[in-house]
Amino acid sequence: MAPPLLKLDDIRLTFGGTPLLASASLMVGPGERLALVGRNGSGKSTLLKIAAGLVEPQDGEIFRQPTATIRYLPQTPDWQGFATVRAYVEAGLGPADDINRVALVIDRLGLTGDEDPATLSGGEARRAALARVLAPEPDLLLLDEPTNHLDLATIEWLEEELQRTSSALVTISHDRRFLEKVSRATVWLDRGVTRRLDKGFAHFEDWRDQVLEEEEREQHKLARKIEREEHWLRYGVTARRKRNVRRLGELQALREKHRSHRGAEGVATMAASDAAESGKLVIEAKGLAKAYDGLQVVKDFSTRILRGDRVGLVGPNGAGKTTLINLLTGKLEPDEGSLRLGANLEIAILDQKRALDPLETLSHFLTDGRGDSVVVNGQERHVVSYMKDFLFKPEQARTPIRELSGGERARLVLARLLARPANLLVLDEPTNDLDMETLDLLQELVEDFPGTVLLVSHDRDFLDRTVTSTIAPAGDGRWIEYAGGYSDMMAQRKGEELERRKTRSAEQQKAKPAGNAGAPKSAAKKLSYKQKFALETLPKKIDELADEMAALEEKLADPNLYTRDAAAFQRFSKELDTARASREKMEEEWLELEMLREEVEGA
Repeated sequence: MAPPLLKLDDIRLTFGGTPLLASASLMVGPGERLALVGRNGSGKSTLLKIAAGLVEPQDGEIFRQPTATIRYLPQTPDWQGFATVRAYVEAGLGPADDINRVALVIDRLGLTGDEDPATLSGGEARRAALARVLAPEPDLLLLDEPTNHLDLATIEWLEEELQRTSSALVTISHDRRFLEKVSRATVWLDRGVTRRLDKGFAHFEDWRDQVLEEEEREQHKLARKIEREEHWLRYGVTARRKRNVRRLGELQALREKHRSHRGAEGVATMAASDAAESGKLVIEAKGLAKAYDGLQVVKDFSTRILRGDRVGLVGPNGAGKTTLINLLTGKLEPDEGSLRLGANLEIAILDQKRALDPLETLSHFLTDGRGDSVVVNGQERHVVSYMKDFLFKPEQARTPIRELSGGERARLVLARLLARPANLLVLDEPTNDLDMETLDLLQELVEDFPGTVLLVSHDRDFLDRTVTSTIAPAGDGRWIEYAGGYSDMMAQRKGEELERRKTRSAEQQKAKPAGNAGAPKSAAKKLSYKQKFALETLPKKIDELADEMAALEEKLADPNLYTRDAAAFQRFSKELDTARASREKMEEEWLELEMLREEVEGA
């Protein structure tokens, strides 16, 4: 068995108070794909920094294979000293790395390499940071929130790239669908201790619930045992003195064990403050258009949004999602078209930039500096009590915002937003930096909110769970609204593409010279025997390839495969790529033949 690339054992770290890492372990072998999951503030990013050698623990053993190359993707890259993105990416290469991959990876991530790092948007900065760690093709990739600020197209490209690479992987992400696709094992960091599941993230939540239920049962048994021992000491028959002393000592040990047990982390309480009900019609837009410097961002867009609708907006970064949101809420004047807003609208907006004063305290931020109380749903509450709803500790009331993690900042902004009365919520990338438990609560809030929601997100799973319709760009400033969530939109787009191909084929047939216009009907074009045979047999072959791909994916899901047989891992990966390409080719061939069959039958 090959030695591990990285091994952290019994890692301990405390910043005062409760230990952040009490007994954390992490072992990564060649080719392994691990998802590192846990609540915000549980120490995931710190553990990854320890793995990368950027933070020293107070105790524990660390082994890094001397010949292994390790690359770490931080949440906030350091751009100092780099004039261009290309220079920043090249600085991440080792002596044996291929410099030609820099241009290749930069191009695939939609950058030129000549950009000034200081002027990059959030999405561009994340792509540049990814290029730096992907270009060297290291033995081990440590990725901290790689999908933050990325658009859907880039996230899907990154999934394919990580599935293709032979690099081992440890990733932290709030994107469920991303983790399901790239992970083959899961490490759960909970209350300073790690547990490992040798299955991908898709199996994690059921396993986590079982662990917590078993833990609760054990604590209940322990409490009952303490109760029995206390009863024996008080009322039992007096036995030998030594025996009584021993049992008293055991009882004290049981009490200490029960007291020292850190229960499962609390759950945030989220509820939006109610405003007066809006009118049935919330937004009516007709022919909206907006252009900047000759670039048409929105063109002839019309929609009608009613009370209770939950509308998602998706699209690449820079496509104009924020512009469209601002047009629909009346914050931006259109160049053309008309907008009608419903009666009694109270709008609360979560801006994805979330500009915060790093020196401002949590209490001051939540109360806007007006004392120690916050008004929620018409009732005055002490700010510390309200903070507890969002999992903040009382002692954090006077903590500067700069001391918070990314996830804690996201919760803080949500806490202030939800304290304000609203019947129209505008949420621009609300899922960034939130842990999965808080995401679940936000999902429930969006689903149960009695008003209307406009939601901009790149989180496919979150969109599928929450929205009733999805607006997506169609090019040239055109935007189309689809019923349902992200997956529904993709299915409808696939159907539209099929219809477009059929229409193009029909138009091409009409445009051909009518050389045989006078020929009898019996001379009409027919499918050849070969084409008929292919039309009948291709579906079966496509299904067989799907079964073959599933079998290969199951083999590749073995976390020990690369360690046990690296050549087999590479062979299975290539076979999977070949099967995937063959299936796509067969599907294309079948589609063309199916359109030809319909054309012949129509004639």
